[in-house]
Amino acid sequence: MTAASGCVDNLLQTLRAALEPHGLFLRGTVNFAPGEAAPLLGGGEPAASVVLIGNIGGSIWKPFTTWREGKPSRGGSDPLDDWSKRVIGPVAEVVAATAYFPSDPPWQPFQQWAMRAEGLEPSPLGILIHPHYGLWHSYRGALGFDRALPETGSVMAGHPCEICEAKPCISACPADALASGTFEVGRCRAHLKAEAAGGCLARGCLSRDACPVGWDYRYPPAQLSFHMAALSL
Repeated sequence: MTAASGCVDNLLQTLRAALEPHGLFLRGTVNFAPGEAAPLLGGGEPAASVVLIGNIGGSIWKPFTTWREGKPSRGGSDPLDDWSKRVIGPVAEVVAATAYFPSDPPWQPFQQWAMRAEGLEPSPLGILIHPHYGLWHSYRGALGFDRALPETGSVMAGHPCEICEAKPCISACPADALASGTFEVGRCRAHLKAEAAGGCLARGCLSRDACPVGWDYRYPPAQLSFHMAALSL
């Protein structure tokens, strides 16, 4: 092992150890070629790599709710975004990285990074589907570095939706928002606005729930309710 590789190993170990108590994981690395469009680091120079950070299943729910319960305002209007920044921001400082978040401008191409880092593809719902975790995962932030880094996740081959013949996600949608082959956001939102109780608002998206891939990683009921309540209808 060279000194450089030893430093990288120590960096990744530090990252994993700092994120683990919060239910967060390293979800893949994107290394940028010279001249390729890349996010800017704090000093204004293009990043050489980004490492994606996210949850797997309900891994963040207990740490997040524990943090939220200790806040007078329960974390404000966007508590999950606020929590993500309060957790990932200090980690970025420790490893001399620049933190990026999906909710912050300039908007970074998180989905493109994820597709490149983990080999994922969109599901009919538009959510990137993972061969193991299904639709039950997300990206809470990313860290930019001034040097290339080795792979930190698991690059997947194959698209689960291509071998799924039944397509239960399409038939399970009470709004028929997927019937055209493209997710029609307007139909989905109209259904949610008209719904008095039960269904998607109570249990989470029924189409998402119908997908058989990674069902063991399904979010707990309280987390599903939180995400549905956060929708601006």
